[in-house]
Amino acid sequence: MAGNPRATAEAVPRERSRGVPARTGRARSARPLAAVAAAFTLAQLLLVRPGMGLGWDETVYVSQVSGHAPAAFFSAPRARGVSLLVAPVASWSSSTALLRVYLAVLSGLALFLALRAWRGLFPVRVLALAGALFASLWVTLFYGPQAMPNYWVAVGALAAVACFLRARADRADRAALWGLAASGALMAWMRPMDAVWAALPLLALGLARRHWRPLLVLLAGLAAGALEWVVEAYVSYGGLAQRLADGSAIQGGLGFHVAVVDQLRSLGGRALCRPCTGALPPAVVTVWWFVLPLVALLGLLVAVHARRTAPTLLPLACGATVAFPYLFMIDYAAPRFLLPAYALAAIPVAAALVQLVTAPARAWAWRPAALTLVALGLAAHLAVQTAVLVGIVDRTTAAHRTWSRTSAALHRLGVRPPCLLTGHEAIPVAFYAGCSSAATSGHNANSTEQAIARTARHTPVATLVPPGSRPPGYARHWPSVPLDDLRLYYAVPEAGS
Repeated sequence: MAGNPRATAEAVPRERSRGVPARTGRARSARPLAAVAAAFTLAQLLLVRPGMGLGWDETVYVSQVSGHAPAAFFSAPRARGVSLLVAPVASWSSSTALLRVYLAVLSGLALFLALRAWRGLFPVRVLALAGALFASLWVTLFYGPQAMPNYWVAVGALAAVACFLRARADRADRAALWGLAASGALMAWMRPMDAVWAALPLLALGLARRHWRPLLVLLAGLAAGALEWVVEAYVSYGGLAQRLADGSAIQGGLGFHVAVVDQLRSLGGRALCRPCTGALPPAVVTVWWFVLPLVALLGLLVAVHARRTAPTLLPLACGATVAFPYLFMIDYAAPRFLLPAYALAAIPVAAALVQLVTAPARAWAWRPAALTLVALGLAAHLAVQTAVLVGIVDRTTAAHRTWSRTSAALHRLGVRPPCLLTGHEAIPVAFYAGCSSAATSGHNANSTEQAIARTARHTPVATLVPPGSRPPGYARHWPSVPLDDLRLYYAVPEAGS
């Protein structure tokens, strides 16, 4: 039976009897996966411009390890994984293009390793198609080269499920145990709460079936990845309970909120949909989102018929649990939140599509029609995803150039490092300008008006005020200039003052 682990294991002796070394066979089977990963990396470099500039959240993560600007305020929900991931480049270079190339290559390598972990559980052609389906989504291509955590949770979850399945099937598979620990640590390192949601079905299965070794290894990996976040909670946030409460408040208060329609609105190329209003994107943009669960269900039915339910059901279960809080517990949406669910669903979806186009003619008399339908559907899907990606890259690049222009204006006015920036979009603009940032209210509050006024006596300070708003009290008597749609108030102390 295709995809049967026993059949795969028995294939190795047959290869040896024909004089083909097992290592050569494994290398050949990895080539399609490597090709998919290489194409994914190349597509990122071509379609997501390396010089696009850093986004708001990226500046927060990168500033923690960068010498270009002081560290921005690090709010309660964030974890240090992304900062450590970019440190090998960001700690010595301020080049965004270099950072993008580094992350594109690293994300391609991570996808290859995650897919490789599934060998023996599904045929290589299924894994290659699954990787291509996941990698071709505009949201995957857009966030692969960005300093953001969601893609890394996705590949960590994908690898964790495969390693868990392999470890429960073969107690002697040490590589699977190491992979399980590493993937669990990666998820928790990036987003501890997402890691817990993604791992819930694995933990439940381990307890129910008493698979103690993989269960303990997974728990150890999750604990190792989350350790820094937990310690930091007590050092800087008033304890773990307080950090969780603060994180919930920043997300609008976790509770029952149906965000399904919000996620649909974000599929048109909205990086953040908060508040999520406006019309839904055209049906051609969102149709894949409705087709995805249907094809995944078909993949599960095929797996049940083929008596390999666990390798198909488990990634679907993990995908459902990791998507649940973002569909039903927050009142806004961002397409990147569902990246782990898309990665996990890609395996059963690919299995279903392969079954449709390769089933024997006697079982599927309409196989040519199915092959044509699948080919046309994939071609249309790729065209739509590319169009959405090009649109969001253009808009994002334009927004980041606005921040660069604001930074240049600040420097012309004398607001140069060391300096402080407050007001509208102060965090990203401050990073571009090499300044610190401060806020007296909101989720990023880290200062007071009195402290900012004192700083302005000896350090250049500026505040960005949007149209229709009044400047804060400490800036009302400062000189100001119009800048794009904002007004910039600034104070530059005389030298020696």
